[in-house]
Amino acid sequence: MNELVPGGNAPLPSGTLTIRVPGPFDVSALITDDTGRVRGDADFVFYNQPTAPGARLTGDTLTVDPPRLRPGATRLTLAISPAVPDTPLGHLPAPTLFVTTADGRPIARFTPPRPTRESVLLLAELYRKGQVWKVRALGQGYADGLAGVARDFGVDVVEEETPARAPLQGRGAAPTAAPPRGRDRPPSAGAVRTTTSPAPVPDDFLAVANSTRAGAGSPPVTLSPRLTAAARAHATAMAAQGRLAAEGRDGVSVHQRVTSTGYAYLTIGEHLVSGPRTPAEFMDHCLSDPRARQTLCAPACTETGLAHASDPRSGTVYWTALWAQPFSPAGLHRTATEVIALTNAERAGAGLPPLSPDPHLTDAAQAHSADMVARAFYSHTSPDGREPLHRAAAAGSTRRSIGENIACGQRSAAEVVRGWMNSPGHRANILKPGFTHIGIGFAGGGAAGTYWTQLFGG
Repeated sequence: MNELVPGGNAPLPSGTLTIRVPGPFDVSALITDDTGRVRGDADFVFYNQPTAPGARLTGDTLTVDPPRLRPGATRLTLAISPAVPDTPLGHLPAPTLFVTTADGRPIARFTPPRPTRESVLLLAELYRKGQVWKVRALGQGYADGLAGVARDFGVDVVEEETPARAPLQGRGAAPTAAPPRGRDRPPSAGAVRTTTSPAPVPDDFLAVANSTRAGAGSPPVTLSPRLTAAARAHATAMAAQGRLAAEGRDGVSVHQRVTSTGYAYLTIGEHLVSGPRTPAEFMDHCLSDPRARQTLCAPACTETGLAHASDPRSGTVYWTALWAQPFSPAGLHRTATEVIALTNAERAGAGLPPLSPDPHLTDAAQAHSADMVARAFYSHTSPDGREPLHRAAAAGSTRRSIGENIACGQRSAAEVVRGWMNSPGHRANILKPGFTHIGIGFAGGGAAGTYWTQLFGG
């Protein structure tokens, strides 16, 4: 696999390609000729316009067959912007671009220098050189939002002030009226404005849920259209195979269905249930089980989604409810800080000095957690053979001694540190006297739902 640097390029094989940027980002693409200008609004591929000839966007993944792009197209430029509005890219985990073949063989990877105040980043471009298509790493930032990128590529961006639809400057500008979050306020073709409305709230579900949460001292939850879409997809998959399962017959987990909608989370819980006929019956079932009630009342969760589907053969109704705390840069920082505090408490108990946060170790740890989600593996060794020392050095660390703990599936900082301390090998890393610094990584998604990395340096 080619590790690209800004300006670097690599040849692409023939056939369909998969381009993915995991994390709390919105992905978009612009299809142009050699002039770098689009032919029309149909050449702008994004959340509300996810298909064009030869290109299809699904969540964080763009599938491209370069020879099948519209006639005259010689270039496709990939851009990312924050999924959460008004968030500088510099406050998010470093984005990494993965280019693979349709069967998953890695071709190229690119992690640009960390952005600062930019709200949009041009990551890479596919371009035709003679009869061969190549990928070139870019890393060019824009501070004026997706609208600025669109204008530079020749897309007409209309920003009209109307009472019904507040205009946006890309996905990162503050509107004049309160819109839905993240991808619920994408640009539409030929304009940049809010377009998506949340699904109707099932009152009997939310009323019972929030009443129960209030009794447990937890804040109310609101319905998320993206969580609801993921719940609907998973309930449908369970009904199709006629059994409860965390994965469908297609091998896609419930957590992967969540992230495929563009929803990034810090905490997630789920209920997978069969039998109840109504939302009220479903809630009665959840309230009757102590563990299910604990998930329902998790204080960190602020958003939910619910859906059901029936097995046409048996008539059995399958339910999926999702409870989540959405991703935010501040939330990620709090989570990492809590892991470090708990780790240092264990060291203090053993008479050891605390570990200091290290930005290079943090970048490497975060990139590894995101990589495990993106490439569906769980190991200290990356699929390309890189070990913790290699990743730390690539992130700029000069520490001579490196150690790494990883974990998956744990739902909180306390749970993950407790699990590490209960494992002799992980415990040895936490209590190693020679380590002086630490970095924490966390990513939601994949088969396990959460992936944690603890990187030590000395």
